[in-house]
Amino acid sequence: MIDILQSALAFIVILGILITFHEYGHFWVARKCDVKILRFSVGFGRPLWKRSFGDDQTEFVIAALPLGGYVKMLDEREGPVEEQDKERAFNNKSLTQRIMIVVAGPLFNFIFAIFAYWAMYMIGINDFKPVIGEIEMKSIAAESGFRSGDRILQVDGRKTPTWSSVIDTTVANVVNAREVVFTVSAGQYSEREITIDLSKISIDEMASGQLFKAIGLHPERPVIPAIIGEIIEGGSAEAVGMQVGDKVLKVDDDPVKDWINWVEIIRANPQQALQVDILRNAEPLTLAITPALVVEGGQEVGKIGAGLDQSYLQDTSNQAIESYALFPALYKAVEKTADMSIMTLRILGKMIVGEASVKNLSGPISIAQYAGKTANLGIAVFLGFMAVISVSLGVLNLLPIPLLDGGHLFYYLIEMVKGSPPSESFQIAGQQFGLIVLLGLMSIALYNDILRVVG
Repeated sequence: MIDILQSALAFIVILGILITFHEYGHFWVARKCDVKILRFSVGFGRPLWKRSFGDDQTEFVIAALPLGGYVKMLDEREGPVEEQDKERAFNNKSLTQRIMIVVAGPLFNFIFAIFAYWAMYMIGINDFKPVIGEIEMKSIAAESGFRSGDRILQVDGRKTPTWSSVIDTTVANVVNAREVVFTVSAGQYSEREITIDLSKISIDEMASGQLFKAIGLHPERPVIPAIIGEIIEGGSAEAVGMQVGDKVLKVDDDPVKDWINWVEIIRANPQQALQVDILRNAEPLTLAITPALVVEGGQEVGKIGAGLDQSYLQDTSNQAIESYALFPALYKAVEKTADMSIMTLRILGKMIVGEASVKNLSGPISIAQYAGKTANLGIAVFLGFMAVISVSLGVLNLLPIPLLDGGHLFYYLIEMVKGSPPSESFQIAGQQFGLIVLLGLMSIALYNDILRVVG
């Protein structure tokens, strides 16, 4: 219940900030163009809070449904306008001014992303060093010459101090379906270059979190022995007499390699009776334990109410922090925002032509879940997630779909070419088409969310 509330709160915070920033872009440029603003609303539906400010008595509103917002401007097409205000009506402004006002919303989303990434890179991203562990036989990685123990130094000439930086650069090149050069080192002075053709990896594999599996390599992980460090009251572990200090040796006669392997076994066997061989004070014992069934992220997993010894997590020798000074961080932020924007467009394009599945679309439920998770991982990770969502909002709003900012820009492009606005019937038909497209996309995204939750 606490996780759900945290996810909901993080979701509202993220959308509230990003929607406000987007709409403020429209608002700020409209004011600079001397357009009279009637209402600035964050959210749709019934107002929860409402106040009027300024000479124009602009109404500022926070509404009940936090899935969007709008800036209502004085416009002769939407109602009568008094003679003294006609020059301040949106429809009477020049084409250039109208384009500037419409572009400002998505532009502010990109600006927000740059600032969020800038702060993230200055704070620093703590992650594991990109050292390769297991290499799968007959995989792309094995055929290309990767070896266990290699440390990835660069991907396509970009330095990669952490696994996060490796993933960022590799993902972009999967979308581009191109060859990429990895610079690796097995020691301090033995650098070599390895080329991988990432066109062999599908976007769907990447989006489902199977990038490394598709390449055939796995990150080196710290070896934490399967020693019980904590017993949680009321769990299956307590019920069968498991104690702090017990070392897990086998489960159903299969050896347990380490703590991660132990957790994987428990999670994979909800409500299944397991025979667990342990070592307690140098004495072997056998316990019968049945993991309880718990639903996490739409999946049924097993839990026994036991935790590891936290002292094993204090070893930071295999970790690194990717951080930059003021101006290098700004450069990285601009570069990252540009990369994310281009990648988002290319993925959308591949969805349209059928090279990527629409299952990759995410809706409000998935966003809320990721918002809650990133909020737990620290301010830098949370800022990075906000930047990703901000870029997505900016790109989506620029698509030439009526009802979106890009749809208005499409109409203005027609006006620029033919010297007059499109006919009213054409615009109405466009709005109807745009509504169908948006409702379709929202339905698919929500359907995907529900499938993820129910498994």
